[in-house]
Amino acid sequence: MSDTRRVPRWDCGPKAVNSVLQWLSKAAFIVAPLLLRVALALPFFKSGLTKWDGFLSLSPMAGFLFQEEFKLHVFGQIYDLPAPDSLAFASGTAEIVFPILLVLGLATRFSALGLLGMTAVIQLIVPDGWANFHLPWATMAVALIAIGPGRLSLDHFLGEFLGISHPSVK
Repeated sequence: MSDTRRVPRWDCGPKAVNSVLQWLSKAAFIVAPLLLRVALALPFFKSGLTKWDGFLSLSPMAGFLFQEEFKLHVFGQIYDLPAPDSLAFASGTAEIVFPILLVLGLATRFSALGLLGMTAVIQLIVPDGWANFHLPWATMAVALIAIGPGRLSLDHFLGEFLGISHPSVK
């Protein structure tokens, strides 16, 4: 007696490929902004931690770096940073606050813009770091400004709760 049951045939045609690609696109659209936020936040947060000795207590090394080591490279000239102690405090604060906001997905576009500005200043201080560090950071920041925080963010949840629609890529 022969078995006449039909064995399911996997359909690997264009419809199946298209279906898989659509699923991947939807999944990536949900996860990508979160991954971008974390990837951009980490190097800044780690750098920010090195600038503090405690709550609102800037480390002596941070002050030294901004006074003696960090210099602006503009139009082939090298200049001291203006108000180095204030810049060290502002930089240390921004390197803690913006990454935390990014990971939470709160004020995402504003935080990404802040880190993009910091990246531009860092480029003027360390001009040789553009290919390995500054370009990827700037790219991630611009992408977050363009696409927004994504669904896995406090911005999205607060927007839903308050009935506010955020501009984002559909």
